[in-house]
Amino acid sequence: MTSAEMEHSDPMSAQMSVHDTTYDLLRRLGMTTVFGNPGSTEQTFLKDFPDDFTYILALQEASVVAMADAYAQVTGKPALVNVHTAAGTGNAMGSLIAAYDAKTPLIITAGQQHREMVISEPYLANPDATTLPRPWVKWAYQPARAEDVPAAFMRAYATALQPPAGPVFLSIPLDDWAKPALGPALLREVSQRVAPDVARLERFAERINNSSRPALVFGPEVDRSGGWDSAVALAEKLQAAVYGSSPLADRVSFPEDHPLYQGNLPMTIAGVSEELSGHDLVVVVGAPVFRYYPFVPGRLLPEGTELLHVTCDPDTAAYANSGDSLLGDAKLTIDLLIDRVDSRSGRVAPTPLSWPHRLPSSPSTPLTPVEAYAALRDVRPPDAVLVNESTSTMAVQAEWLPTVRSGSFFTTGSGGIGWGVPGAVGVALGDRARGTRRTVIATIGDGSFQYSVQAIWTAAQHKLPIVFVVFRNGEYSILKSFAELEQTPGVPGMDLPGLDIGSIAEGFGCRVAHAETADDIRSQFKLATEADGPTVIVVPTQPQYAKLG
Repeated sequence: MTSAEMEHSDPMSAQMSVHDTTYDLLRRLGMTTVFGNPGSTEQTFLKDFPDDFTYILALQEASVVAMADAYAQVTGKPALVNVHTAAGTGNAMGSLIAAYDAKTPLIITAGQQHREMVISEPYLANPDATTLPRPWVKWAYQPARAEDVPAAFMRAYATALQPPAGPVFLSIPLDDWAKPALGPALLREVSQRVAPDVARLERFAERINNSSRPALVFGPEVDRSGGWDSAVALAEKLQAAVYGSSPLADRVSFPEDHPLYQGNLPMTIAGVSEELSGHDLVVVVGAPVFRYYPFVPGRLLPEGTELLHVTCDPDTAAYANSGDSLLGDAKLTIDLLIDRVDSRSGRVAPTPLSWPHRLPSSPSTPLTPVEAYAALRDVRPPDAVLVNESTSTMAVQAEWLPTVRSGSFFTTGSGGIGWGVPGAVGVALGDRARGTRRTVIATIGDGSFQYSVQAIWTAAQHKLPIVFVVFRNGEYSILKSFAELEQTPGVPGMDLPGLDIGSIAEGFGCRVAHAETADDIRSQFKLATEADGPTVIVVPTQPQYAKLG
């Protein structure tokens, strides 16, 4: 008898299919929530869906992946995604890029046609399944045989979770699920953190101690690692100026109302160098050095300024264009630095950032974004979580609605549009999964709202506590800001007439309100927080042109 015959003659193997074995593994891994949009090549995976699993239906694959991305960020655990074969995976790619840039652990699965037909490239087959999602996954695989499917899930889990975390992709032929398994899947545990090299850490601490005017730059890895309080402790011990790594960073890692906070660094080469002028040492933790856009040339660093870089991602360290790097988990590294750096009495704390907080002398019609955010500030619950996809108004939001708690600000990791609406849904679902209820405030541009608008249907179906505040300025304001910077007049497609956002939202089952004044925003927001489900508040606003240079 061959080894294969012996395997299939085993009584347990005969009783357990690949389907049963994989679901048992997912259960033991705690991955009992599946985000998906079912296609014909996925139905064999979803067959006899277990009662102890939850299926979160989204109406388009981009929304599926963005919801899972935010859900995984909030719960701190990998999320499982099931999308359609090639065409559905293509729909998901924009959100997949965001998850990759945000280092979110996802297992993305897609169906493949029957193994016996793949050779002839039938309808709905993916002829090169592992190539399609690259380079925006850490690993892509189609099992060589059906019996390898459970082991592929275990490897996918380990790969997605280990630092730097990120999405992985499995393509699974639809006939694999009914095949006999080799036996129960092997469950393994893997590390989620990498400790820094102690000797190199000591040299970093020595250089910090020798600095007379250090600056700290905290990026998304800090908040993702649970290092918020540690970042505050390090900054206070050093009495150092603290900057956010970018105005478009997907997480906020330091309280924006702290007296040491100096705002976000600009995104241009010249702007970063100018902002950091006067600091003899810059320590960047948990962010790229630097994520520039658009191109405004200048010195990489001011004259006389050195840079130290801490990240969990070897690629991020490798492509940095300046500074010396140290690989390590952000929180672990910060905690170790706190014990090794000196609190020097000679250092002078920076002058606290002074926000203008200026409102028009009389109410505007339509409202300015400043007036809209000021009204939201008056009614925001203290524990509310912010999701932003109004790129042109992000600086205004930071002024009027500063992030002051860990894990309470989210936006896209990639800069692509379409993450914010489903991202808000994923945040609320993640809160529910971990037994927390927070009001989710999603500030969305009227153009951004269109990209994944169908995600509000999922919010309505699950009665999630989300207030979508849609700024209706009738244009792509951020693109007009770029057109001004890049001196490109006459670009078409910048205006958005004729959008009836309220009717769209009602059609997907959401409560809808219109707010023309600041008092309207305050009253409608209070009603929204009392509603049993999501509300879309449409706020006509004037365009806000962003400072990009």
